Amino acid sequence: MEDVRVHARAGAAFAALLAISVVSGSAYGAGAAPDISGTYWATEYRAKLVLVGGGELPLTPDGKKAYDMNVAGLKDGSITDAARKFCVPDGMPRAMASPYPFEIIQAPPGQITMVHELNPQIRVIAMDKPMQTYEQLIAFPFYNGHSTGHFEGDTLVVQTNGFNEKTFLDATGAPHTDMLVTTERIRKVSPTQLEDVITIHDPMYYTRDFQTRFVYALRNDVRLEDYVCGEPHRDISGIRGVREARAANEARAPSR
Repeated sequence: MEDVRVHARAGAAFAALLAISVVSGSAYGAGAAPDISGTYWATEYRAKLVLVGGGELPLTPDGKKAYDMNVAGLKDGSITDAARKFCVPDGMPRAMASPYPFEIIQAPPGQITMVHELNPQIRVIAMDKPMQTYEQLIAFPFYNGHSTGHFEGDTLVVQTNGFNEKTFLDATGAPHTDMLVTTERIRKVSPTQLEDVITIHDPMYYTRDFQTRFVYALRNDVRLEDYVCGEPHRDISGIRGVREARAANEARAPSR
């Protein structure tokens, strides 16, 4: 197991070096940055990750053991979904699956800021720094990790690592280790739609990299609202999949 972790760390460090090589000297590259700012809202909510190309999560034996433990623990109450009970950040890619709106702000210079209504959460994407290695970030793990980005044409590429192990990949309890690296490719697929294709890399728990995809509607008519755990919030029942997810949560809630 330790050998796998050592090799995984080496692979992550090599990936970081590749990331460094593609970051230009300018905050947004040679040309002007595409405008992806605005308020976005998903039109569909999925509690479980849906893989691009279909299929189930490619879990390693250790990953399956961790997943089974999470599913059982969430069902009997021995494991707490802290993101919902205590409003801690969701982690990645779960934060991007939110049925609540979020805002992208292309400021201040050298940075893109994502403000999520749920919990609430702020993701800072450094556009003027290279991705740091696992060894550099292991002492400073974040719930949502440390993100760096650059533009490739009309696509914002965001690489995130340096996660703690207190979050799930999705609402069902899909696990990850502190070796998790996510790579997002964010672009407008139409004037009113934003796409985020996320590649998940975690060789301790998954046999291969895999992708999930989210699409959001541009909703500049919407203003973000306060969110406090345990208090009423905006009505999201009109988002497809929310009612089904709530029914599933109630069905698996532990008996008291």
